[in-house]
Amino acid sequence: MHKDDCFYLGKIVSKHGFKGELHVKLDADDPGQYEGLESVFVSLGNNLIPFFIRRSQLHKTNLLRLALEEVTTEAAADHLMGADLYLPLALLPPLTGNRFYYHEVIGFRLVDQVHGDVGEIRGINDQAAQPLFVAEKEGREVLIPVSDDFILKVDRPKRTIHIRTPEGLIDLYLGES
Repeated sequence: MHKDDCFYLGKIVSKHGFKGELHVKLDADDPGQYEGLESVFVSLGNNLIPFFIRRSQLHKTNLLRLALEEVTTEAAADHLMGADLYLPLALLPPLTGNRFYYHEVIGFRLVDQVHGDVGEIRGINDQAAQPLFVAEKEGREVLIPVSDDFILKVDRPKRTIHIRTPEGLIDLYLGES
């Protein structure tokens, strides 16, 4: 399994007790949906290693307490501390309406209400304070905030996202007046 075929689930942040159990800080809107997992991929070095789960349960709000079959000692748990966990993309619950996963919209076209076609989404920059669509039109990079205020409609069959941007934003990138 490769990371490109997976989504980030969370990070191992602490141990629970002395029998190798771990706490995972989940990166999920609905942590409860990950309680019944059978297995996870743990990122160790440049590899994703599969681990089977003996038991999992929510611990507090967004922590998942995991007991992995192959990890039964504190020393084994220490080896996994700080590791990222991944799951196959196929396990993501489908989203509908204007909700979407960032990886899902790569290759979609952005269509502005005033300017029309703004370009193809090449990626999402989620390192800034506000996530940004990174689109490209005629060799120019266009950055549009990923905001419910701007997104009018996500049309999955046509692979387009219809947006309404503030006056002047598109002009900054495409030099239109």
